[in-house]
Amino acid sequence: MKIAFAGTGGINKVHARGAQKLGLELVAAVNHRPESMAEFSKEFGIPRQYETIEAMLKDGGVDAVVVSTPNYLHAPQTIAALNAGVHVMVEKPMAMNAREAEQMCAAADKSGALLMVAHCWRFHPEVQWLKEQSEKLGKIIRTKAYSVHVHWGPSGWFAQKEFAGGGAMADMGVHALDTTRYLLGDPQPVSVYAKIGTHYGSYDVDDTGVIIIEWDNGTTSYIETGWWQPHSDSPEAGAQLYGLKGFGSVFPTHLEIPNEEEQRIDLIETGFPQQESHQPQSLYDDQLKYFVECVEKNQTPIPGGLEGWTNMKVVDAAYESSRTGKAVEIK
Repeated sequence: MKIAFAGTGGINKVHARGAQKLGLELVAAVNHRPESMAEFSKEFGIPRQYETIEAMLKDGGVDAVVVSTPNYLHAPQTIAALNAGVHVMVEKPMAMNAREAEQMCAAADKSGALLMVAHCWRFHPEVQWLKEQSEKLGKIIRTKAYSVHVHWGPSGWFAQKEFAGGGAMADMGVHALDTTRYLLGDPQPVSVYAKIGTHYGSYDVDDTGVIIIEWDNGTTSYIETGWWQPHSDSPEAGAQLYGLKGFGSVFPTHLEIPNEEEQRIDLIETGFPQQESHQPQSLYDDQLKYFVECVEKNQTPIPGGLEGWTNMKVVDAAYESSRTGKAVEIK
């Protein structure tokens, strides 16, 4: 497979390392900043460099592209690639809003090229373990999830609304949101209530958020998101499931199952070795491997455009709810 990279920042370096491990042919890079593109291309032995994705597509010779540019470029670059028949894995959030996400899905449907959204936590072995074990918890009544930067936050385009679309909710909230949906079996949102604000910086985007979501399976989810927060109950994408038969969480990852006969709580742990980081390179390697397999099998990826679009509907509703002070129904 011949793969290209739109964007040459830190996350695409992670994806490029994964592509090398998979034995893919890294053929092109796209960035409007020549110095960044030159450094990236030298590090990964990429022969072709372009200022725009349109110029790259015109030259052809690309099977797939990883889009990891600022959020405002996700939709136009993804749609251009899909229209050219090139498969796309786009970083989260997939777009600036749900309307753009819908357009991206439509482009994929029309062209037949595959669209995957890089909601990476679905590929973490501990998240997958909790999903597999969650049936032991019975019906899930409520969930809590966290995607918070403690004592730090991003700068540059991340903190500029015209380039990012939103702040911590768009940047971090989608992690907790998608992890929650994955653990619950991808339910559809019914309503969203949110309080979102800017308290820790002088930028024009949000850095603090509390979101409550009602799902069509009857579960209620609570999400905390933020930058520069003084504390978080869990590392990024941590989630907790409260079921009728027990409790489960990821980061830390375990189950707590009441044993009524012996009047105790049984603790079920993963058995995975302790890792220095809960965001290892292998997480992104497994994600890209899955994308490549979907392309080779012509199989619709999950998370694909539809999963990303649903997440963007929730993000949009959260911002609207915070603005109006009312719960927002999603149809």
